[in-house]
Amino acid sequence: MDSIPSFAEARVLVIGDIMLDRYWYGDTGRISPEAPVPVVRIGDEERRLGGAANVALNLAHVGASTTLIGVVGADEPAEAAQTLLHDAGIATDLVISPGHPTIAKLRVISRSQQLIRLDFEKSFALGGAFDRQALLERCRAALDAIDVVICSDYGKGTLADVSEIIGLAREAGKPVLVDPKGRDWQRYAGASLITPNAAEFEAYAGFQPADSEADVEASLARRAAETRQALDLGALLITRSEKGMNLFSAAGDLHLPTQAREVFDVTGAGDTVIAMVGAGLGAGLSLGEAAAVANLAAGVVVGKLGTASVSPAELQYAARAQRAAGRGVVDEDTLADWFSQAQARSERVVMTNGCFDLLHPGHIAYLEAARALGDWLVVAVNDDASVARLKGQGRPLNDLEHRMQVLRGLSAVDWVVPFAEDTPERLICRLLPDVLVKGGDYRVEDIAGGECVRAAGGEVRVLDFLAGYSTSAIVERMHADE
Repeated sequence: MDSIPSFAEARVLVIGDIMLDRYWYGDTGRISPEAPVPVVRIGDEERRLGGAANVALNLAHVGASTTLIGVVGADEPAEAAQTLLHDAGIATDLVISPGHPTIAKLRVISRSQQLIRLDFEKSFALGGAFDRQALLERCRAALDAIDVVICSDYGKGTLADVSEIIGLAREAGKPVLVDPKGRDWQRYAGASLITPNAAEFEAYAGFQPADSEADVEASLARRAAETRQALDLGALLITRSEKGMNLFSAAGDLHLPTQAREVFDVTGAGDTVIAMVGAGLGAGLSLGEAAAVANLAAGVVVGKLGTASVSPAELQYAARAQRAAGRGVVDEDTLADWFSQAQARSERVVMTNGCFDLLHPGHIAYLEAARALGDWLVVAVNDDASVARLKGQGRPLNDLEHRMQVLRGLSAVDWVVPFAEDTPERLICRLLPDVLVKGGDYRVEDIAGGECVRAAGGEVRVLDFLAGYSTSAIVERMHADE
C-alpha cells in the first residue's frame, strides 16, 4: 500500500465501556522500611482515554468523524474523560449513572516500567446500574448519521444489550464491528465482523493441538469457518501477536504478517485494530484493505507505552516502510503471502519470468514497461539446472544467486523468486498475478500459466523487446571473438 487514504469522510459510532487511564510517573531509588516494596517519588501525572473511549480517540486521530455512546458515573473521572473527549473533537451522548463510579485504572510507572495497576470500578452489568433503554435509544437515534458501528466490549456491562444494538445496526443497513469479551459469543450473532485476539478465540472455539505449523493454520481456518457459520458473522479477524492477523470472510482467507519492529506495550492494540478497520470501511475501503491498514496501525501502537493511537503521518511512514521491506529476493511461500496482502489492498501485481543471464538494455526497457502496468512487479527466475536444459551447455554464465541479486537492484523490480521447472506454469497458477507479461513474439495463448491467470480474471500481455539486444547473441559474439 503506497499511501493511506483520507478518513475525513468516515462517520463512525462507537458504543461500549468507557474508561479513564491514569499514569503516575516517578523515580525509584529505595525500598520502603515498612514493607519490601519500592518507594516511588511521583513527579508527573497523565490521563488518557481507555476502553471504548480509546477506540473513539484512535478514530478521531486519523480524522474520522466520531461519536461515542457509553455510561459514566457522576464523578471527577467522568469529568476528566469528557474533557479529553471534547478536546479530541469526539461527539458524545453519554448515559450518567450516579450510583456507579466511572471505570478508572491507575498505573504507577518508574523508569519506563509499570510497577502496579490499581482498578477503580463497579460493574455496570448489575441490575439497575444504568438506564439500558436510554442507551438503546441513543444508539437508534445516532444510526442515520453514521456509516459504521463499533461495539467495544470490555465486559463491564455497558453492552449488556449488544444483541439489540447489532439488530438495530443491521436494520439500518450499517456494518457493525465487535471487539468481543468472554466466552458467550452468541450475543454477537449477526455482527459484520468480530475481532478477537488469539487467546480469546481459543477460549471460545477450544484449543486443538497440532503436529505442525501447517496443521495449526488448517485448524484455525476450520474453526473460524465454523464460528462464522454458527454465529452468522460476516467476517472474523483474529489478531495473533507475532504471527500477525488472519482475516476470514466470504471473500476468502487473508494472512497479514505482523508489522511491529519492537513490541513495547500491547495495551490498547485491540482498540487500534477495530478502530482502523471501522475507519477504513467508513472511508470506502474493502474489508481486506481496511484490515491491512489496521495491521499497519497495530505495528505502530505496540511500540508506544500505554493506551495509544496512531496518526496519519505514522501510518504513511509505516506504509512506505512496509513497501521497502517487501522488496527483494523471496521464497515462494513468502511471496504467496505478499500476493494475498497486495491483492487484498486492490493493488495490481504484474509478473514475468526468464533466465536473465546477462542483463542488457533490452531487459531493462522490458522490465520498466512491465512495471508500468501495475503497482508491483514480480520476476520469476529459472534456476541454474533449468537454464542449462533450456539454453545448453555452458549456460548460465552467471549463477542463480548472482542473477537474482542483479535483478533485485533494479528500481522496476519489487520481488524476485526462483523456480526449478522448465516453465513457471505451476508457480504462476499458484500466485495468480493480475497481469502476466512475456516479451518477444509469443502468442498470448502459448504463454505458460496464461490460462490460469485468464481463468482467474487476470490479464496476459506480450511486450516488445528492445531491438538489437539478445543474451544469446551477446554470447555468440563473445565466442566469435575468442
